[in-house]
Amino acid sequence: MTTEQDRVGCEDVVMFVNAAITSTGQREFRSGAAEQGMSLDFLHEYVLGNYRELYAATLALDINHFNAALIVLNLLRTAKLATAEQRDLEGRLIARRLAGLPPQRVYALFRKLRAHGVNNRRTRAIVRDWLSARSDLAFDAVKYRRSLAVTARHAHVALTGEVGTALFDWRRPARYETPILESWRRAHYETTAIFELPYTVAEGLAGQRGMTRAKFLEGIEPMLTARERLRLQSSAERLGARSVSMDLATAPLTRLALFALSLPRPERARRREELTEALRASARRTAGAQAGTWGRVVSVLDDSYSSSGSSTKRRRPLAIALATHYLLAELAGDHTGLWLTHRGDPLLVHPVGATGLGARVLDGLEHRPDRLVIVSDGWDNAPPGQAAEVLRIWRERLDPERRTDIVHLNPVYDSEEFDVRRLEPGVATVGVRDAEDIPALVELARFGSGSATFAELRAHLAGLVDKVGR
Repeated sequence: MTTEQDRVGCEDVVMFVNAAITSTGQREFRSGAAEQGMSLDFLHEYVLGNYRELYAATLALDINHFNAALIVLNLLRTAKLATAEQRDLEGRLIARRLAGLPPQRVYALFRKLRAHGVNNRRTRAIVRDWLSARSDLAFDAVKYRRSLAVTARHAHVALTGEVGTALFDWRRPARYETPILESWRRAHYETTAIFELPYTVAEGLAGQRGMTRAKFLEGIEPMLTARERLRLQSSAERLGARSVSMDLATAPLTRLALFALSLPRPERARRREELTEALRASARRTAGAQAGTWGRVVSVLDDSYSSSGSSTKRRRPLAIALATHYLLAELAGDHTGLWLTHRGDPLLVHPVGATGLGARVLDGLEHRPDRLVIVSDGWDNAPPGQAAEVLRIWRERLDPERRTDIVHLNPVYDSEEFDVRRLEPGVATVGVRDAEDIPALVELARFGSGSATFAELRAHLAGLVDKVGR
């Protein structure tokens, strides 16, 4: 039997997981960065203080990089409050998570540890282990020069050889044996050497030389990462640097959707075949072994004006809805996608109008699907509350046996609610940041609907943690 304490605990942890998936402390459509940051900081402190083991266990979930780094920071700065057993498990979770974070995010974390005065033996060991696992510290010495130097000093890590010389010895040798360090040295006075450096380093040096953007992009093209190619493709084409291109089908699904929506609608129409095939290929790769296993699925996708996001998260809610459309088409045996306003080719969708979820949810339920997936920020306002009433009546009177599984995926954190906004208490609601995580999130959704116990949630997280420990 589930006690009131268990129910509250389950709700608290699911609330935190939703926040850790969706919020990055940045401005959203309805709230500023300050409100987002304050709300998120409070939630971290609350869950850390009341559910430390589960707080650490969320590092095994697909939470976003921002919150993963914040959890690591909080665990290390409060290490004295943990038992020896907890510290051992936290150390393994931290090491595993740091290995999967982008290096710039890890270096930023190490600098925050320095700012907080966290420099105990355990922390220094974590830093040393991470640095020793880096495949190319010489690359880091060029791309993350200042951060690597600060980290090494703070953790008392001796960087020997040419890496240490490049960072700390101002009387540098006439040349380096390490190719990237030699290119970095030469780039300060030799233009061609600029194109042998990572894009972010080369960009600053090219600007100092007064090099045109088009010439720079043409020259740096061989050094671009896949993510940089996707981000620069449109601007490079406008400047005439047509060599900056990539196979779009290899891009992650959500990033590809963001790229497609960044293009003007006439260009999307012109490149419809190319973009559609790329989105489908990426969705097939994401679906993997689960392709075609979800039965009959209907999705209700929010393209209201609020899906335009904010200046720092431009069009992200709409991009997640678009990516979800293509992913569900692969996961389902039969998929019907219903947009609030848009009709026709989903590639041409754009944010417009109010959030009238109720009517479209009703349209979706009329299909009697095996699963109804709603992607929306939850601000049902045309008319207000209609979707909640539709869902309530459906559950209580038309489908009490729950033959249709209903899941609400919300890409926006509500700072006032300390959670993602819910449509109806009986409907499972989870936060989503990348459409690629949807198969795992649907598994997590049952913990947010009150249909699972706190013990089951603990067991679910323990299973994930156990995989990390192997």
